[in-house]
Amino acid sequence: MAIDWDAVVLGPTIAIFGEGQGMRPIYTAEGAPPVEIDGVFDEAYREVDLIDTGVGANTVMPVLGVRLVQFARPPRQGELITIPRVGKDYVIKDVRPDGHGWAKLMLGVKKAP
Repeated sequence: MAIDWDAVVLGPTIAIFGEGQGMRPIYTAEGAPPVEIDGVFDEAYREVDLIDTGVGANTVMPVLGVRLVQFARPPRQGELITIPRVGKDYVIKDVRPDGHGWAKLMLGVKKAP
């Protein structure tokens, strides 16, 4: 029996941990108007990278977890995400799909022009 990851896991995750109504993230793809999306935002996501010597190096960055089903095509590096709750604009640095319909958008703070 196949698992409908979007219905059973991803949708409920957004419902519980996602940004609230009126505070949803805004995604701006190249050449397209901004659209509201659902996502789980973590301003200080901690990632541990193991170096060859077995020593860990921590990296802290903002991350937005998203359901890929809500995009006409997967998000890309360089596109923009606005998080209204924190009042910041971010640039997508990396897109990391998990193989089950979810992706982590690794973000960097957008520099002022």
